[in-house]
Amino acid sequence: MRGQISWSKAPIETIYGNLQGLKSSQLKQLQKLYHQRLPANFITTAEFAQRIAAISTEIGQPVSAYINRRGQLIRVGVGTPRQTQIPPLELPRYGAGRLSGIRCIATQLKPAAPDEAALTAMAIQRLDALVLLTLTGAGFERRGGGATGYVKETYLAHLVTQEAGETGRGGDGDRENLPIEHSVLSTFVSPPMSLDVLANQDFLDLVEGLEAEFEREFVAQQVDADHDRVLLVGVITGDSTPQRFQDGLAELARLVDTAGGQVLQTVQQKRPRPHPQTVVGEGKVQEIALAAQTVGANLIVFDRELSPAQVRNLEIQIGIRVVDRTEVILDIFAQRAGTGAGKLQVELAQLEYMLPRLTGRGQAMSRLGGGIGTRGPGETKLETERRSIQRRIARLQQEVNQLQAHRSRLRNRRQHEDVPSVAIVGYTNAGKSTLLNVLTNAGVYTADQLFATLDPTTRRLVIPDAVTKEPRSIVITDTVGFIHELPPALIDAFRATLEEVTEADALLHLVDLSHPAWHSQIRSVMAILAEMPVTPGPALVAFNKIDRVDGDTLALAHEEFPQAVFISAANALGLETLRQRLAQLIHYAVAPE
Repeated sequence: MRGQISWSKAPIETIYGNLQGLKSSQLKQLQKLYHQRLPANFITTAEFAQRIAAISTEIGQPVSAYINRRGQLIRVGVGTPRQTQIPPLELPRYGAGRLSGIRCIATQLKPAAPDEAALTAMAIQRLDALVLLTLTGAGFERRGGGATGYVKETYLAHLVTQEAGETGRGGDGDRENLPIEHSVLSTFVSPPMSLDVLANQDFLDLVEGLEAEFEREFVAQQVDADHDRVLLVGVITGDSTPQRFQDGLAELARLVDTAGGQVLQTVQQKRPRPHPQTVVGEGKVQEIALAAQTVGANLIVFDRELSPAQVRNLEIQIGIRVVDRTEVILDIFAQRAGTGAGKLQVELAQLEYMLPRLTGRGQAMSRLGGGIGTRGPGETKLETERRSIQRRIARLQQEVNQLQAHRSRLRNRRQHEDVPSVAIVGYTNAGKSTLLNVLTNAGVYTADQLFATLDPTTRRLVIPDAVTKEPRSIVITDTVGFIHELPPALIDAFRATLEEVTEADALLHLVDLSHPAWHSQIRSVMAILAEMPVTPGPALVAFNKIDRVDGDTLALAHEEFPQAVFISAANALGLETLRQRLAQLIHYAVAPE
């Protein structure tokens, strides 16, 4: 018979939400809802809607019931859809072109359409539909069982896709726009309708139509499966200026792009200090979860280092992988490591960073699935027994120490041969490898990317002696690029590489003058150099990429750094002056006191 309810024993009868003040008889009524099974092809039945409305009227609180496509009740809660929503990690994962396969039927004490909180909960869970039953405040039990007269009117809401820019009323109801970069995900809300009209809606036809629409939209926007779809989150606190914050977000977007991800959207928040549990607070976490569902992101990247507890809290509430800036940088290093020494140091850095973050990764958020934060020589070690990882770290530490000793012997040999050394330092993507190539034909890989080269390269360079003008050989080393707040794990693991900086006779500090934040990049490099255990030698500042800047920027740099050299490595401009200034620098650095 149409609209009839079948009865089955539910495997669980947990009631969620606010149960304070409920009588045992009322809890039993709620638990009995689990025994009901609705017809698969109808959103609800009049009998079930009246029953849930009668319970809600009796307890004086909203009730929300969650039903799968087989008509089974899988969750019953006391509270609104927002208060009783299913945690993201417990939801089925069907991909961006599918809904969750779950609908929610909820009561509301006030006669009003679904509010923003309810619609947001629907979008975060990707519900098939949300049905809202408004109550009359009275009703009666029918002889022989059942209830009637408790439902005043009903609203039906569901997700739809919509072209960006379309707003206002669509079809037979209202659409509330949730803007994204390329399209708009909207919520459709029907006008108020009677319970009989709602009970006659063809549910399967509605869902199949919606999913066909989502699948078309998903295919149209789909990117290479090898690329993570990334949502950036930036938090500005009182210790940062707006300009520095925006520069940091722009740099983070470059890092994600270099790591192979695609930035879909950026969420920003201003707060006096980071929230200890989630960095951004509960309300913003809901906004991030909604934005991730809206754009189809599969990775959240924060602009600051997160504690292990913060990562776990965020992943539980949002339902997708969460990484921080440090993990993105480690991932880039893992991709760039080409030599045995580089891979060794990257593995050590990854393991030292990941060791305290292993708790809670095993079941729901496995890191062995690929993507940003999962690559590199250390990835197969991340979810193994903690003690074996600690033993592996100890072995890697020994190998790094051996690498340190080997490079020290090479430097001692050059010192015995009386060959001065210069290390090229600078912010990542300043053009260090390009300069080494143009000076020495080194053939080092170059690209307009952050951390394009990872392993240090040393070459011999002939320059005129500062005094005699006779040809003189020096060795010049292209070192790993620096970045603002270079992760401590990298500084420790790459100590053998960074010793090329501290043991060099002099430094050539290369600056990308075309970068808008060249001032702060200079400060970041100087801060990292100041933190090194051994004070580096004297430095010559060289401004690169002068062919890309205007006269005002050149004049400002000249005024602030009158002793600097101005070059364009890519166009071989100013290189002869650079050689002469390097000769003067070496003469000063190695001259006997």
